[in-house]
Parts: sequence; C-alpha cells; structure tokens
Amino acid sequence: MAHQSELIAEDIHAYLKSQEEKGLLRFITCGSVDDGKSTLIGRLLWDSKMVFEDQLATLTADSKRVGTQGENIDYALLLDGLQAEREQGITIDVAYRYFSTDKRKFIVADTPGHEQYTRNMVTGASTAQVAVILIDARKGVLTQTRRHSYLVSLVGIRHVVLAINKMDLVDYSSKRFDIIRREYQLFASGLGFEDITAIPISALEGDNILGASERTPWYDGPSLMEHLETVQVEDAASSRPFRLPVQWVNRPNLDFRGFCGTITSGTIRVGDEVVVTASGQTSRVARIVTMKGDLDEAVAGQAVTLTLTDEIDISRGDLLATPDNRPQHSDQLEAKLVWLHEQPLATGRNYLLKTTSGSAPAQVREVKFKVNVNSLQQEEGDSLTLNEVGICQLIVSKNIAFDPYRENRATGSFILIDRLTNATVAAGMIDRPLTGGSGTAWQSIAIDKSARAALKGQQPKILWFNGLVAKGLSNIPGLLEQKLHSLGRHTYLLDGSSLNPESASDAAGHQKQLQRLAETARILTDAGLIVLVDAPDLGGSGRIPDEFLANEEWVELCHADTAVDASSDPDKLIEKLVEEVFA
Repeated sequence: MAHQSELIAEDIHAYLKSQEEKGLLRFITCGSVDDGKSTLIGRLLWDSKMVFEDQLATLTADSKRVGTQGENIDYALLLDGLQAEREQGITIDVAYRYFSTDKRKFIVADTPGHEQYTRNMVTGASTAQVAVILIDARKGVLTQTRRHSYLVSLVGIRHVVLAINKMDLVDYSSKRFDIIRREYQLFASGLGFEDITAIPISALEGDNILGASERTPWYDGPSLMEHLETVQVEDAASSRPFRLPVQWVNRPNLDFRGFCGTITSGTIRVGDEVVVTASGQTSRVARIVTMKGDLDEAVAGQAVTLTLTDEIDISRGDLLATPDNRPQHSDQLEAKLVWLHEQPLATGRNYLLKTTSGSAPAQVREVKFKVNVNSLQQEEGDSLTLNEVGICQLIVSKNIAFDPYRENRATGSFILIDRLTNATVAAGMIDRPLTGGSGTAWQSIAIDKSARAALKGQQPKILWFNGLVAKGLSNIPGLLEQKLHSLGRHTYLLDGSSLNPESASDAAGHQKQLQRLAETARILTDAGLIVLVDAPDLGGSGRIPDEFLANEEWVELCHADTAVDASSDPDKLIEKLVEEVFA
C-alpha cells in the first residue's frame, strides 16, 4: 500500500505514533439512490492512497467484469462488496471504511439510499459526527434526500456537507449549483443543523475531492477533503457531566474490587466524588486502573476500572455519575422511536428496553403521533411499521437513569428488543421524563382483554372442534396446540369431555354442557389466550351454541371438514388450519 506519509517507509514507529496522536472523525454518506455515495468514498480511498496492491488488481478486474464505467475504474466497487449490490449497482448494507491523511483519521459509513433500507442508514448515522449528503446535480433535492436529512438531524448530527455530485453531467453549471443549494437550505432550516457546507463535486472525475478543481472557477470554498480535515467538531462528550455505565464488577481477589466500563461523557480524576444513580450512595475515586497502568485522570471514550474508597453496593448495569449533576430518573418516558422490524409496534406489549446502564421490561403506552419523514408533517397513528418514526410514551418496569438525547447521545438513547425472538425492533431517543420517577407507572395502565392479548402479541381466538372421534382425528387439537406453541403462541387446550360428562345424558344436558364449555372458553380468551376446544359430540351435535356466535366477535368456529378423515395427512391439515386461522 502506498501512503502519502514517507514515515511509513523510513520510521514505522514514528508513523504509528503520529497516527495515535491524530484526531478521528466519523462521518456518514447518505442521499438518494444512485447519487454516487459509494463512488465518492471509493474515490477518497483511491486518492488518499489507502488501496492495497491486491485490492487494486481485484478492483481493476471487477471494473471490467461488473463495473459501470467501461474500461475505467469503477470506484464504487471498493464499497459494494455484496454480490446483490454488484448485480444491482446499489448499496444494501452499511459499509464502514477507514482511511487517513496527514491531518486526521477517518471512519466513513456508506449507507443505502433505498427507502426499504432506512434502518441500515440510521444504524450508520448513530455514531457519526458529520453527514455528507449527496445530491445528483441533474435531479436536485429528492424525497429520499429529505428523508435522510431528517434522520440525520434525528440522531443528533449537527454538521452537514451538501455534496452536489455529478457536476460534470450539468457542464459544471454554477446556476444549477446555486438553485440546489438554496432549495436544500430552505428545506433544512428547521432541522437544527449548526452548519451546512455546500460543495460542487464530481466523484467520478475527482473534481473538488482532494483539491480545487479548475472546472469550477466560480467556486471559492474548500474541497471536500479540506473541509473534512478542518471541520471543527467539538468533543462535547468530554465537556458534559461524568457518566460511567458499569459493565463488569472486577473482583479477582479479596484486596481488589473495581468497576469496569467505558466513560460515555465527562472527566473523572482520582479523589473525585461519584454517586450510584440508582441508590444515591456516594464515594470517592481511589484509583483509575487501565491496562497500561493507573491514571490520574480519565476522559470520555476511555475504558477504565474505578476503585472507590468505600465499600458500597454497585452492580452491573448501574450508572456512576457526578453528584452535583445527576441524570434524570423516571419510569415513564417520552421518546422518538425509529421502528426497525417487519412486525409492527404493538402498544401494551412487553418489550425489553436496553440502555447503556442496563435493561428493563417496558411497554409503549401510546403513539402520540407519527412523523412523515418526507414532509416532516405530523400524522395520527396508533402503531409504527418498518422505517416509520413516531413520538411515543413508554412505561418502564422500574426507574431508569438517563439524560435527554439532545444533551447526551450515549445516555439518552436505547433500543427495544422483542422478548420472544430477541430481535432489535426499534431505536429510541429520549426527549423527556413524564413523571419525576414516582414508581407508579402501573397505575396508568388500562388492563382489559386487548391489553392482555397485546402483552402476548396475539389475537385471542376460540378454535372449536367437534366430530373428531368419528373421523379418527381426535389427536388434531393436541397437534395443533403443539404447532402453535412452537410458533410462540399462548394457548390452552380445553377438553370438553372432562366437564361433568355425566350431566350430558340427554339432549338438554348435552346443550347445557356445551354452554358451560363455551363460557369457559370465553373467560380464557378474555385472558388473551388462544383456546382450542375439543367439544364432545354426545347429542348428535357438538357445534358451538348460537348465542356465543351472535354476541362475541372474537369467536371463530373451526371444526373438522366433512371430507376429512383419519387417512388425511395430519401435518397438512395442521398447516392448513394455521394458514387459514392465523393468516
């Protein structure tokens, strides 16, 4: 690999030391489809000479085989590594790349432009300090440009580079550049960006990437690389109040008890007073231990082990803070949610809320409104689907410590996890507490059939079977319950023959037994369950009583079809029932 610094060949140790001392900037590229994000990053890697010789050979061969630039190098292939990305010429997953110059080190995230991959874009933006938003000079500001700009502001990025790309395709027109710049600045005026730097570029031709281009004499601003090397991104984490989520209690012997974690914000020194936010207990820092030895001072971003002067109760998941500026505590929150899962949000359902300082069961009590990320307008809605954003009220099973997201991205963010599948379903940013942490969040929960069902993530149903014995299918209800259980459903198999069978000696007694069976099933569905009723067929009919069909909307009649007998394939019958009832 060739590099701009000669130290890499002359004195490798001096080179490595210079790399350690350089600052690091994390930035993200985003925009609409085919705006040139991957090509831009590939060009930056190429021009900064961060391409290995074997990568160069592979890139040259791939450019001829699957590239879009004829015999020329297709820089986008340095980023689009998935086969599906190369076949379609699009970015699907987030690609992270590292490169450096003499002034700075960079980690760049290349994110997808398609709307269906918005969740990937949010993931890439969550740790970035600067956003490079690309716009095709031919197309101008598009819907996806607006969407990504809103999401960039949502995750707290305040520095934006408006890279107006493909200027070579509009003859480097200054008029076209000014039109797009003014339109974007008008749209973004309400997003809270601290600065927006517009740069005319051609990622393919290299104009205004590393240095000034002769093709844009009307532009007197910095090139993209010059701006990235000099943009002042304040290290706000170090200036904020001290926060240390405890990740591990280190107890190797009787003489040492340390609390390990990465400092998310602030500065800590030996002798400083700290407080355990959950219990309110305080102590002072005795030592700051690291792999390289003890420190007198540690700052945000450092992984340390703190020992304290007092033996106080601290566990994994606790948050250490400065006593004179503590985080907020509450079990009721208002937060922005970005929904990341195909299964929609279910209000009242139990999720696991995970923050830097631990996790706890939580429910989304209410969706106040959804945000149309294309128009930025508020819309009514009681749920969120994939890629939607909403302002929600959450109830947590216990008080949690946090800072509002606008004040501290690390302690103000969280994720929601589905407790059944362990899938991450949402990313959240806390706006404010809804209470002062009274611990009475449960009082505001309305408990009814729908709430119990939402907790289980299912729709209550009655599956009523009759006439199975005569058809040799008496095992179907049990097999169906096993199938539903494997799918994560909450069920109960109600065997009708066990409910006072001696009382069903005549037609009237049989009808009374069926009514008792139906009433029991109704009570069970009120608990949110899926009830499978194996009704006895003693009086010539085991059908569900008419009064229940007429009055209860949730009851679904399900009995063995007359054409089905013991010779039928049980597996196919079970699959058919599951498909019909739970489609």
